[in-house]
Amino acid sequence: MNTLAYWLPIIWATLAALAIFIYVCLDGFDLGIGILFLGEHRKDHRDVMVNTIAPVWDGNETWMIFGGATLYGVFPVAYGTILPALYLPILFMLLALILRGVAFEFRVKASGVFGTTFWDRSFCLGSLVASIMQGVILGELILGVKVENNVFVGSAWDWVAPFPLFCGFAVAVGYTLLGATWLVWRTETDLKAVMQRLSAPLGIAMLVLIAIVSVWTPYLHANYMHRWTDFPEIIWVAPVPVAVIVLAALFFLSLRKATTRLTPFLCALGWFFLCFSGLGINVWPYIVPPTVTIWSASSPPESQLFLLAGASILLPIILAYTIYSYWVFRGTVTADHHYH
Repeated sequence: MNTLAYWLPIIWATLAALAIFIYVCLDGFDLGIGILFLGEHRKDHRDVMVNTIAPVWDGNETWMIFGGATLYGVFPVAYGTILPALYLPILFMLLALILRGVAFEFRVKASGVFGTTFWDRSFCLGSLVASIMQGVILGELILGVKVENNVFVGSAWDWVAPFPLFCGFAVAVGYTLLGATWLVWRTETDLKAVMQRLSAPLGIAMLVLIAIVSVWTPYLHANYMHRWTDFPEIIWVAPVPVAVIVLAALFFLSLRKATTRLTPFLCALGWFFLCFSGLGINVWPYIVPPTVTIWSASSPPESQLFLLAGASILLPIILAYTIYSYWVFRGTVTADHHYH
């Protein structure tokens, strides 16, 4: 394997992982706010919750599109094996995102109690189903897709298994925590106090779920177990649980302060980053665990170079626009703010 054929898949795998993590960070709290609609009965609170994400919510999903395009253009073998295995959860996720997007726009135009309630519940349902399906997709990839000779040989229902479904629940809880801490940062008075109280039990639940998944994952495949038990691989994973505990202490201490705003949200993002890093350490260098590596799944180097030239132009533009939009609409949000 020449140098170019070796390094290009690594570069693209890094870009794809970065795009997915940015999507999780940005759309995670977005979906979490929708899930929080389930327990928020005050309309003025729901309006403020929506107003915190109204200017940016649709742009957040750009990063998911980039990740999917990377899989299709750069790792076609992975695309051809992952999609047949995950058609149903991906379909359910997309339908939920469509329902959520429609509900987001229609809830402000609805008249009467029935119309408002219907679209609020649709927004909540779409957010919840999309979150669960994203976790299921992640869990099924970690569990492993059945592949022989780079062809999917499993069932379309393989994802209906304990580990993927548990990951779906865990991701939904994590997104809800992101949504609550986002509202602690971006809102004031009663709503902030409610979310501050809710963030503590959600944080505890998140830590318990992280612990369960961390203990469960090494038993799925021998390769995962080696990363957690063998030297020198353990050097890479050992700092992860320590960092999780440090962030947990900072998270709960910051919630006890009345002036708390940004710190809990950053700690929650830190937990997601550490989980994402631990996942990357576990599965590397497989893009379809436990058989297909990033090199065996990649397209010819010429194709990757061509796509990299386009990505080097588009990615900075998308990133700059994202940063600019969040900067313009920074600050706390009250019931008087309306972005629709």
